[in-house]
Amino acid sequence: MNAVLRRNGLGLMAWLAGIVFFLPIAWMTLTSFHSEADAATNPPSFAASLTLDGYREFFGSGGGASPWPALINSTVASVFSTLCVLLLALPAAYALSVRPVKKWTDVLFFFLSTKMLPAVAGLLPIYLFAKNAGMLDNIWLLVILYTSMNLPIAVWMMQSFLAEVPVAVIEAAQIDGARLPTILARVVAPIALPGIAATALICFIFSWNELLFARVLTGVVAETAPVFLTGFITSQGLFLAKVCAASLVISLPVLAAGFAAQDKLVQGLSLGAVK
Repeated sequence: MNAVLRRNGLGLMAWLAGIVFFLPIAWMTLTSFHSEADAATNPPSFAASLTLDGYREFFGSGGGASPWPALINSTVASVFSTLCVLLLALPAAYALSVRPVKKWTDVLFFFLSTKMLPAVAGLLPIYLFAKNAGMLDNIWLLVILYTSMNLPIAVWMMQSFLAEVPVAVIEAAQIDGARLPTILARVVAPIALPGIAATALICFIFSWNELLFARVLTGVVAETAPVFLTGFITSQGLFLAKVCAASLVISLPVLAAGFAAQDKLVQGLSLGAVK
């Protein structure tokens, strides 16, 4: 009886936590369909009429800037940096797990220690380097930056995933004459696919949501979606309905990617949790 009550209590707490996390998204979605006058009321009016004016203004029907260049830039920076991270993290994680090097724990700590530096502390040197190299307002600079920023956490995550790969399978492939690239692509990657998918999704989210470096290092050509979103906060005031509509549209790629890969994400994050 106590076990049943405890299980039901944990289930109820999980539902409550899910509702709490979902409420801001639901509020933002509802506000995006209100007019600016209704969105600015305090307390908010739930029975206000619905309209698509916020979305029309976001997509430039009112004469404003088009969001498509910024969305394309965010897609390019996030996708290419995630692919680069996976290509670099997979062999590094293999060397630290399946065929561990000496003092591999120290290597992992070094990787993780690079994330301890506040991002703003490296902003000025990176800006000066980009300026001298002529790479300001260049989307490929963001690809390089996002790759270097996400690589440590990707190696850390994939090391734990690849540690679950049976060594006997790799040895069998080596006996059959398979070389390292073949082993990584046809043996290790399929087995650790849930962990790789989870790592890729997290790196994609981090890259898509990054604002600080994109705000300072880009201008018009390489402007990303988060930077474009900040343009709605002006000295004329905060247009709440338009900002909510823009926030929802910019969040959709991340939400869609998470929904499409939710099974792989759960498997990857729980890989190795149960022996």
